[in-house]
Amino acid sequence: MSKYIFVTGGVVSSLGKGICAASIGRLLQLYGYSVNIMKCDPYINVDPGTMSPYQHGEVYVTDDGSETDLDLGYYERFLDISTGKENSITAGKVYQTIISKERKGEFLGATVQVIPHVTNEIKSRFSALEKKCDVTIIEIGGTVGDIESLPFLEAARQFVLDKGRNNVLSVHVTLIPYLPTSGELKTKPTQHSVNKLREIGLHPDIIICRTSSPITDDMKRKLSLFCSVEEKAVVQAMDESSIYKVPQALYKQNIMEQVFKNLHMKPRKKPNTSWFNIINKGLNPSKEVTIAVAGKYSELKDAYKSIYESLNLAGMVNDAKVNIKLLDTEKGISLAQLKNASGILIPGGFGYRGVEGKIKVIEYARNNKIPFFGICLGMQCAVIESARNLAGLKGANSTEFEPKTEHNVIDILESQKSVKDKGGTMRLGAYTAQVEKDSLTHKAYGSLNISERHRHRYEFNPKYVKALAKAGLKTVAYHKSETMKAMLPEIVELKGHPWFVGVQFHPEFKSRPIKTHPLFRDFVKASLKHCKK
Repeated sequence: MSKYIFVTGGVVSSLGKGICAASIGRLLQLYGYSVNIMKCDPYINVDPGTMSPYQHGEVYVTDDGSETDLDLGYYERFLDISTGKENSITAGKVYQTIISKERKGEFLGATVQVIPHVTNEIKSRFSALEKKCDVTIIEIGGTVGDIESLPFLEAARQFVLDKGRNNVLSVHVTLIPYLPTSGELKTKPTQHSVNKLREIGLHPDIIICRTSSPITDDMKRKLSLFCSVEEKAVVQAMDESSIYKVPQALYKQNIMEQVFKNLHMKPRKKPNTSWFNIINKGLNPSKEVTIAVAGKYSELKDAYKSIYESLNLAGMVNDAKVNIKLLDTEKGISLAQLKNASGILIPGGFGYRGVEGKIKVIEYARNNKIPFFGICLGMQCAVIESARNLAGLKGANSTEFEPKTEHNVIDILESQKSVKDKGGTMRLGAYTAQVEKDSLTHKAYGSLNISERHRHRYEFNPKYVKALAKAGLKTVAYHKSETMKAMLPEIVELKGHPWFVGVQFHPEFKSRPIKTHPLFRDFVKASLKHCKK
């Protein structure tokens, strides 16, 4: 029978539940088990696609085009799996489904209630992945005590009864705060958090304590006594130099002994700890390089989470520490800020704010032969810059921006021009592309056929491809769109530049610790070469 692990959080949010959940999943894989994982978000939004990065951070896109929480990025990077719509549950999706069923009369006139209708819908989604894996890990977002997450916690309580106590494990991630005035770590918030969880009907089997200082054996005994868990099941999770060291930290504390014991499982094989060795080797580089990331959400840490992770992973494979220099293109950039950068990356985004600053940065990268990587809007800005300054198309711009000009080198998708609600339609998910032989992109991928994830509404206008190529910005990859009956430009490269690549898609969503994305890998490699000059 399939096994399940619920991961909840207490005391405060942003404790790293997703990293803990993914770390347990990685350890299960090392012991020979197949694992899948899902995130439950209690907000009423159907998905985070329309939410501001300031509210929710990065929107992570899956192969099937689902817009999800950034925790799915951790899941994919740690577990090397591809997630999809089944891996993301929101309260909005649940209520949308239930209301749709009610309108169709599927409840046969019954009064629709949280129990059993909402909880039954949630439980059916908990089980959605069980045929695809041995163990399903379910992270419930928010903090125990939040009113929004109560239906999910109630569904988890019922799920234990449905599946049997031996098939469901509860992990509670909590904070052990340090009070500098008294010089003490305090366990009381964790005790209260566990008591609140038990009031709901869930009893934690393992407590993972987030702490800035090591917790003592006395504290473990105290938590064991007051929280009714085994002392061995109290595990500390201190801040690590890299999130990819968390699985090893948990492994060293024998957390898997508790996992196997509570789920009545046995290791299928001796754990393959080579993953730890690869991570540790990559985290002790001999070189350094500085990459400037110029965007309009630079002050918000989570807005470009997958970009930062991909750069760090590319540094690991190049034996280099990547120092990321954040630049806010909306506030205005002095070119002096770019002097120490050996590579420049422009990430994706929406809207006109900060675009002229990005174009200014791209011009600097082009003129000074600095390795450049443009992603989605970053690629589109590179097209605009080349159209203006190389092809001589005065005022070249995008139809998304004001003012409108005669040269709309970036234009709205043809299929959307007749759609009234522009906010509800985008090109989302994985699309294939054919790459030109011997291009920088071909050398990076080692393949002429690629598949990458998209999230955008505007395209490089195909009617300007030849003019831009004549000026030096060549399109080296296309997606053949059957619906639009067109060849859509996917990747551009600048002739005569050591490494200048712009891509319409989001390669950061497919980078892994063991499988670094080839474009990020080669971008950092080119930046290291520039650094030596």
